[in-house]
Amino acid sequence: MSDRNRNNLPNNLAQLQNLIKRNPDLYKEEFVQQWRHFQSNLDVFKLNPSTPSESVAETAMFIAQVGNCYPEEIADLPTHLVDILSQHYSVMNSELRMTLCKALVLLRNKNMVPPLQVLQLFFKLLKAKDKLLRKTLYNHIVGDIKRVNAKNKNNKINTSLQNYMFSILKDNSVVAAKMSVDILIELYRKNIWNDAKTVNVLVTACYSKANKVKVAALKFFLGSDTPENVKDDSDSDSEDNETKAKKLIYAGTISKKTAKKSRKLEKALSLLRKSKKKKKPVSFNFSAIHLINDPQGFAETLFKSVEQSTDLFEVKLMVMNLIARLIGIHELIVLNFYPFLQRFLQPHQREVTKLLMFAAQSSHEMVPPDVIEPVLMTIANNFVSEKNNNEVMAVGLNAIREICARCPLSMSDNLLQDLVQYKTCKSKTVMMAARSLLQLYRNVDPTLLRKKDRGRPSKNTSTLNEHPAKEFGSLEPVSFVPGAEILELTKDSEVDHENNTDDDEWEEASEDEEDLEDEDEEDWIDVSHSEEEKDEKEEVSDDEALAADNEKKAEMVSTTRILTDEDFKKIQEQSLSEKLHGTKRKAQFNSDKSDIIDLAQIENVHKKMCHDKQSRLATVLAGREGRESYSKVKPKRLNEHASTTNKEKVKSKPFMMITHGRNARSKVKKSFREKQISLRDSLLKREGKLGNRRKR
Repeated sequence: MSDRNRNNLPNNLAQLQNLIKRNPDLYKEEFVQQWRHFQSNLDVFKLNPSTPSESVAETAMFIAQVGNCYPEEIADLPTHLVDILSQHYSVMNSELRMTLCKALVLLRNKNMVPPLQVLQLFFKLLKAKDKLLRKTLYNHIVGDIKRVNAKNKNNKINTSLQNYMFSILKDNSVVAAKMSVDILIELYRKNIWNDAKTVNVLVTACYSKANKVKVAALKFFLGSDTPENVKDDSDSDSEDNETKAKKLIYAGTISKKTAKKSRKLEKALSLLRKSKKKKKPVSFNFSAIHLINDPQGFAETLFKSVEQSTDLFEVKLMVMNLIARLIGIHELIVLNFYPFLQRFLQPHQREVTKLLMFAAQSSHEMVPPDVIEPVLMTIANNFVSEKNNNEVMAVGLNAIREICARCPLSMSDNLLQDLVQYKTCKSKTVMMAARSLLQLYRNVDPTLLRKKDRGRPSKNTSTLNEHPAKEFGSLEPVSFVPGAEILELTKDSEVDHENNTDDDEWEEASEDEEDLEDEDEEDWIDVSHSEEEKDEKEEVSDDEALAADNEKKAEMVSTTRILTDEDFKKIQEQSLSEKLHGTKRKAQFNSDKSDIIDLAQIENVHKKMCHDKQSRLATVLAGREGRESYSKVKPKRLNEHASTTNKEKVKSKPFMMITHGRNARSKVKKSFREKQISLRDSLLKREGKLGNRRKR
């Protein structure tokens, strides 16, 4: 390069950057000159940091681009940038602040800065009143933490950052706290920070006085962590690779084939194969509510806040929803929550179906029945009454059913018998809701029902006297999984089971022989029995023997096998089919059963309109029968072979061809009288406008 061009390099940083990347050793002096120039400009900038400085921005980006070529010379650059941004970020020019942040990002991407130093600074910069800067920092923080934890969890960096974010949430800056919460939620959803510490940091955000921070944390806990809602990064990466590979394959078929392009095509095919083979990793990801350290204290604190809260009704609903989920999932005891919720259970209350869902969600077997019984009475008195609409009654019955499904002992026999009487109501909505409640107590505790409402005798109803309804707090120890007799035994357990049955049969045979010898010695006594009594005794003995065999087999299966989810599914399907035996309904088992109540279960109203589309169409078609059509009859021509008139030809032409001619014809065809009238109207209109102007 000539001396003249070399002297122009300090003024042309883009050309110098290109040359340094090609040959760093040759242009080291020019780089050192720019580094000194940057340091001097930086000292001048510190005197007045509020003024913009283009020279600082240009040289900072230049040094960040080529700094990896001279790491020893620019060892102090990250500390300079961090000090300037941390001290003067609030008064700096927005463009210069963004440029310095981008320079730090470049240095961090080249591993020239430790991640903790940059990330702590960027969390501090979230307080700046610059929306574009906050968005850029948000993307870099999430991406950088993802890269740090890509291969292995970096617990040292994670714990220090989580503690730093915990301090930010306590800060007065609402914007920084909201962005920190968003970052924590994004990292949890990407399975980067999905530990209990992250969840408990978000728990503190629910106590924030700022509504934005509180609502973001509440939405996180109320949201579901199902794979449908959570997008995994592995899937997105595989999709990107697949699309790139397909584009390269398509380009290879069109463009000219060369050696370089063939290598690219092979690489694309290998990426495509890898993306197809790549499977989504199995994520044993609990819901965030399960990872809370102190759910009882969290629920009590939330309840105190909602009692004294002056927030919007929507925010109160979210807090009440979270309290109900905490109580239902962890089986907590918050007795004051039910009277507080009872005040809102009115048909005219806004979002009343959600409040009924909260009442059902917060019910479980560990809550005393005396606490939930007033809630049931309130719903029955306010909703299940003939003065209300049919839909209101059905919603009330559905809510009572969901509460009783989780706390069946809270229902009294008098209230249940009154509610079950709606099973013969003319309204299908009320009838279906009442029958669902009736079916629930047929399975749970038929003793509360009248004898005629208990239905057909089954295993449950036949053993009522032997196994009465459980009392509050009682437990039934079981030595086997009920219903496990339908599963297959292992080979070892089958041999043991056969040996046990052979021994039992040998013992029974020997006992029979001894009984026969004793009977021969004694006199026979003839007793006459009717055939019906004999049949009943034989059936009872057969049922008892079958039940004993089933218990033995279930105990063998439970002790010799590890039951899987599929085994429990089979057991539940079998029990459901036995309950529905003899009915027209088919057994439908829902394997995706969750601890959270769906709002559709409360709003499940079987409503059919009086005149739906099918019934209206049927009435219309019935009215047309035996009636002449009202279509316009086309007049017949005198001469069938005659040509069409101009009027008929105009009808077949496009509208834009005839619209101008039609307007012209309307003006030409005006008579003299019509022209007089239009002229008079225009003159009167003009005089009226002039008169109004004169009055003003």
